[in-house]
Amino acid sequence: MGVIRVLLADDQSLVRAGFRVLIDSADDLEVVGEAANGGVAVAMARAQRPDVVLMDIQMPEIDGLTATRRITADPSLAGTRVVILTTYAEDENVFRALRAGASGFLVKDIEPADLLQAIRVIAGGESLLSPAVTRAVIEAFVSRPAEAAAGPSPVVAALTEREREVVRLVGCGLSNDEIAAKLVVSPLTAKTHVSRALTKLACRDRAQLVVIAYEAGLVTPGRR
Repeated sequence: MGVIRVLLADDQSLVRAGFRVLIDSADDLEVVGEAANGGVAVAMARAQRPDVVLMDIQMPEIDGLTATRRITADPSLAGTRVVILTTYAEDENVFRALRAGASGFLVKDIEPADLLQAIRVIAGGESLLSPAVTRAVIEAFVSRPAEAAAGPSPVVAALTEREREVVRLVGCGLSNDEIAAKLVVSPLTAKTHVSRALTKLACRDRAQLVVIAYEAGLVTPGRR
């Protein structure tokens, strides 16, 4: 792809300035706007159509969680990925943001090189975090649905039995290669199953599959 366009949303001007200098120093990245609250972030996202939005959760007027939900629900912004910025990974709002459609999260003290690489990964359509890390965050805040024992949740009813198993394994933190080995199929077949599940469940990316795997009762918190 060409230059990756990034929108910064944080109520602290010093934080935005630091991220802008860092991002603009990379030849393949460009900051296309800055927002001090969620409402401005949504408006700028619709105007600029960035590839990636770095979104702080705690902002005045309209917070980052609400802004994330509005961006990910907007069909015109289907190509925009939201990455949550947080001061600590155990923030319950991180899970809420993933549920709202965010593609991952970053802690604000991330190393500069890691931040730039994270933006490239997310712009390429991948989940920002390793599935295991995402799983750990979700596991800390989601409870097993009461209906899980009665059978598959209606949410995953459209999936084939094999696709449900693949979603369960994604929720357990397995990569495509690990899923392929577990099911004794080729990595391409595993990737195809994941892609079909993403399409059927209308998920933006793999992080959303992890959320669904837990909320549908395919994975029980604390167990793999």
